[in-house]
Amino acid sequence: MALSFTLGIEQVQNELIEMQPPGCYWLTVNRPEDARRLARQVIGAQKALTLISAGEKPQALLEPALSQGPERIPFYSLPEKPRALLNLPEDLARTLSAKPRLILFFNNFSFLEKLSPAEVNAWIKKINRTLSARHCCLLIITSGSGVNNLHQMLLNSFRQLNGLAHLEYQQDSWNYRVSWWCHDQRLMADRTLRLTAQDSGFAAMREDDQNTPLSLNDEAVCIAERQVLEGAPPLSSHWQLFDSNDMVASRAQQADSATVIFCLNHNEEIRTLAQNIHSLRRARGAGLKIMVREMQTSLRYSDERLLLACGVNAIVPFGAPMSRFLTTLESIQGQRYNRHVPANLDALLQSLQPLQQKGFLPLDAFCQSVAQLVSNTLLPENGKGLLVALRPVPELKPEQALTLCKPRRYGDLVTVRGDRLYLFLSSCRYNDLDTALKFIFRLPHDELFSNRLVWFEDLQILSEIRQMKALVPEAWKDMPPEINVALPEVTPPQPIEHQTPQPIVLSFNQQGVPRE
Repeated sequence: MALSFTLGIEQVQNELIEMQPPGCYWLTVNRPEDARRLARQVIGAQKALTLISAGEKPQALLEPALSQGPERIPFYSLPEKPRALLNLPEDLARTLSAKPRLILFFNNFSFLEKLSPAEVNAWIKKINRTLSARHCCLLIITSGSGVNNLHQMLLNSFRQLNGLAHLEYQQDSWNYRVSWWCHDQRLMADRTLRLTAQDSGFAAMREDDQNTPLSLNDEAVCIAERQVLEGAPPLSSHWQLFDSNDMVASRAQQADSATVIFCLNHNEEIRTLAQNIHSLRRARGAGLKIMVREMQTSLRYSDERLLLACGVNAIVPFGAPMSRFLTTLESIQGQRYNRHVPANLDALLQSLQPLQQKGFLPLDAFCQSVAQLVSNTLLPENGKGLLVALRPVPELKPEQALTLCKPRRYGDLVTVRGDRLYLFLSSCRYNDLDTALKFIFRLPHDELFSNRLVWFEDLQILSEIRQMKALVPEAWKDMPPEINVALPEVTPPQPIEHQTPQPIVLSFNQQGVPRE
């Protein structure tokens, strides 16, 4: 039987988690905490292992102590420099013996982002030659913002990698997507597993815990709020019309594969509508077709994402004619909702709308809030918002321009650094930038600012935030983020006391000399 090492994920077939030397396997993980949990699970499943860490001390990965695993673990720390990574194959060739072993290389994407695809591909070829000479197996676990780009780039390295997989957080579970995995001269490709977290680590979710449709007996039924037909009568005997969204949701709780249509008139209805849709999708399964028709202009970009994450199949925007509505209705027939809907709605609301701040923030607090939002893996990649740097015209100071800036939406932040104003517009598209600036500034923004710079990709925003944060004075970093930095008070000068002249009475002596 061929020697093999395992990832240690429970209730998963061996063909998707076992690694055989010589070979190089690469796992990309969105969240660093999930990567750490997975790495510790891999370590605990081995009898012998060599650990290499970049960016984080290897001792920190082993704390608290594991209940099982190797008794002695050789570990090495790699400097966060591209040259250190490029020299790793030669370093391994000098230090490793010919004894078969598993090497775990744990790192962050920031360690790799400066390397070009050609350099990464050449590095994989070089490391494979070292692994073949030493008959070793290398498992690379990379996490952090930007790993989705790395994963797409690694898809072109099929001939060099024995396995490639991605672990993605889904609020109350994890998607483990295997692009390909070689095991015992067999190739498994394009597989997706739903994982759950236990005390011992990740494990595959049982089939009876996953959402499946119940039946197809009511597939032709349409349960709709009356307004969506614009006063028209039911289109057929299969249509059931109700006077409110709550009545629609109540009736839909008895449906299995019907079409459910809600209407939306005001932005204040979105939270209640999201609760109804989330409850239906979780209770009635993936066979239910759920639509929302916007009757008045109510939805923002973040609201659309929230409704889609709660289980909506399609949203018909305000202004769409009846023919467009009916075409959309026909297009979703026979569909199944394949996205995962988290069980905790409050956590979903918080994750999709995480910034409950708006307006001016000190530079350090601004950088912290923006970095936290951009690092949120539940929000769409390169769609979390815009970072805008505005330079006022020469006649205007940045502080003066700041008094004209009034962000109204939660998630819209502003700060001052040097001669520029920095704005972060949450959930704002690039083509909507001019419209957003028009509502934020009291005067025309084209007359207030001489030029502007815009960052819209996650990695670009994080890179600029790191540069901004590096210039924050040390005295500011110890202050709580909610405390604004105030200018020191200037003590006014004390008034000068003027002496009041006193009258002196003079008299003359007998010789005529004056005296007091």
